Amino acid sequence: MKKYSQGAYYGLFFLLIFIAPFMLSDFRVGLLAKFLCFAIIAVGISLIWGYTGILSLGHGVFFGLGAYCMGMYLKIEASPSGVPDFMEWNGITELPFIWTLFKNPFFAISAAVILPFLIASIIGYFTFKNRIKGVFFSLISQAVVVVTVTLFIGSQQITGGTSGLTNFFTVFQLPLADPEIKRLLYFLTAILLAAVMSLSLLLTKTRFGRLLIAIRDGENRLRFLGYNPVSFKVFIYALSAAFSGVAGALFVLQVGIISPEMMGIIPSIEMVLWVAIGGRHSILGAAIGAILTNSAKSFLSEAYPEFWTIFLGGLFLLVVLYLPNGLAGLVQNVQKRFSKKDKKEAEKHAADSLVS
Repeated sequence: MKKYSQGAYYGLFFLLIFIAPFMLSDFRVGLLAKFLCFAIIAVGISLIWGYTGILSLGHGVFFGLGAYCMGMYLKIEASPSGVPDFMEWNGITELPFIWTLFKNPFFAISAAVILPFLIASIIGYFTFKNRIKGVFFSLISQAVVVVTVTLFIGSQQITGGTSGLTNFFTVFQLPLADPEIKRLLYFLTAILLAAVMSLSLLLTKTRFGRLLIAIRDGENRLRFLGYNPVSFKVFIYALSAAFSGVAGALFVLQVGIISPEMMGIIPSIEMVLWVAIGGRHSILGAAIGAILTNSAKSFLSEAYPEFWTIFLGGLFLLVVLYLPNGLAGLVQNVQKRFSKKDKKEAEKHAADSLVS
């Protein structure tokens, strides 16, 4: 019964996602497409935090790497001379070698996924092998953010500095401003979100998923049983980073800009808050949390431009204090209460039948 109920929730979620473009304005569809990108990140964080117990406060880096990989290809395609405008302003007349690789769109798309995966694998291997975990790992992940953002800002001739990459016009020679292309990108994002959630859900239902939960609840016990938690932690951390890279590449196509500020500490912490609000132990809850939180942020900033940050902060406090398992936990509690009530009524009915 629980399996059918879970399937119904997923079915309703994606039904709403796929019919939304036919019910909303082009502007709202564009916003929702951006929120779907954030939902992909949230699913990855749910895997490492909710299921494995690893709190990463640096996923903005992987999101930014994926976005820059796609942005470099788009920037080259948008430059008549083949050299980005910010490079010409700095006196560079020939495309740097690293940029020449991104002339190929398929290389750029592959790099947006593989580069975050590889970097996360390296970071994860050296930290998890040395049994660094808990708050210490969280601090290291934030340090990675600071170093990466500093490098991107300092390498202005290569990355565009604080302004980042923007002014994209086409992808595969198709105009990004075309409403039909925007709608196509929306459905592409929705399909990739469905693929990411399906893969994540499949992983959590297998023996691998049970091992992740065992790492979260008792890593030392798992070692005593002969397992090496390092390899599992490195893989799930790298996989979540790859999800963030995919989200970054889609984000650039939807929004048309990426800068170091978007991969900093504050965005990285916000990503964790999305998952906390939706429910870190639930794949679907994490995705819904990302969409609802950013929708609330957008609505409050439009309706109450002077006070929206206070309202949003209050919402975060409310969830943290009274909903420790997020919205998904609230739904589960309501379900349990009704199931217990139904069970008691059934037992009472059976007892009455015996008496009569």
